[in-house]
Amino acid sequence: MIDPYGRHITYLRVSVTDRCDFRCVYCMSESPEFLPKADVLTLEEIERVCAAFMRKGVERIRVTGGEPLVRRNVMSLFERVGGWLGAGGLKELTLTTNGSQLARFARTLRGAGVRRVNVSLDTRDPEKFRAITRWGDVSVVLRGIDAALEAGLQVKINTVALKGVNEDEILDLILWAHARGMDLTLIETMPMGGIDADRTEQYLPLSVLRARLTQRIHLENVDYQTGGPARYVRVAETGGRVGFITPLTHNFCESCNRVRLTCTGTLYMCLGQEDAADLRGPLRASSDDEMLDDAIEAAIARKPKGHDFMIDRRHSGPAVPRTMSMTGG
Repeated sequence: MIDPYGRHITYLRVSVTDRCDFRCVYCMSESPEFLPKADVLTLEEIERVCAAFMRKGVERIRVTGGEPLVRRNVMSLFERVGGWLGAGGLKELTLTTNGSQLARFARTLRGAGVRRVNVSLDTRDPEKFRAITRWGDVSVVLRGIDAALEAGLQVKINTVALKGVNEDEILDLILWAHARGMDLTLIETMPMGGIDADRTEQYLPLSVLRARLTQRIHLENVDYQTGGPARYVRVAETGGRVGFITPLTHNFCESCNRVRLTCTGTLYMCLGQEDAADLRGPLRASSDDEMLDDAIEAAIARKPKGHDFMIDRRHSGPAVPRTMSMTGG
C-alpha cells in the first residue's frame, strides 16, 4: 500500500479496547464515557481486519488500547496473529501497555511470539504515579516490568514529559532503564480529547528537555529505528538509547508508515486528523473480504500529508475531540 505522498504503509496499530484501568491526567477525564460493547469489534473481526492488512503489505502489528490487556480473552488474539509470524509474512507483533497486567500475561505473550513490549511509565515515585494515573499503583507496574524481563521480552519505557510534574526525574528514569537493559522514549503530550487539566500547563517541549539532558550526559545521534516515529540517540555514559517523539516541536509525518484501527473498526489514517474510514460496515456486510479490501484501499488513497498539532495559549483546546485511549495509543 502506497499513500498519495509515496509512503509505504507497513505498520498497523490496533486498539482492542477503549477501556483502561488508569485515568492518566493527560489522556482522559476522571469519569470518561466508554463505548458500548455492542459497538466494539469481536476479537475474530479484529483478526480478520489484521489479515486483510497483511495481504496488502503490512509487516508489523502493534496491539494497543486503552489498556489492551484488560480485554477479556485478548490472549487468543495474540496467539492467532502470532501464528502469522515468520512464514506467515508478519515480521513483528508488539504491544503497548500500562504494565498493570504484565505480571499475569508476560510469559503467555512471549509464547505467542511477542518479543518487544512498550510500557508507559511517567514516574517511579509512588505519590506522583498515583496523581498522574489517578489511582494506579506503581509497584504493580514495576512488578510487571520485572516479569516481562524475566520472560525474555525486550522492554521499552515510554515516558510523557510533563512540565512541573516529572521533568526533574527524567534523567533518573533514563539511568534506571538503561541499567536494566531497557531503552526509554520521551513523548510530548498530545492535544487529543477533552481532559480536566490545562495542556498548556502540562506541555514540555522535548527540545528544551534535550538541551537540559546534554548538560548532564552525552547524547550521540544513531541510525536506529523500530518502525515507529521516535528519533533515537545513544547515551555515551550508559550505552543505552533514548528516543524522542516530538509531534509538536518537530513532527514526524514525512516518514509516516502507520494507520490506526480503533476497537470499533474505524480506521484513522492520521493520528491528528479527523478523517476516518468505517471498516466495521463492510466487515459485517459480507463474509468475503472484497468490500473490506475496497474500503482499506480507498482509505489509504486519502491518507493526509500530516497533522496540525499545536499547544499554546491560543490553542489550548484539543486538536481533535477523540482521546488517545479511543484512537489507540
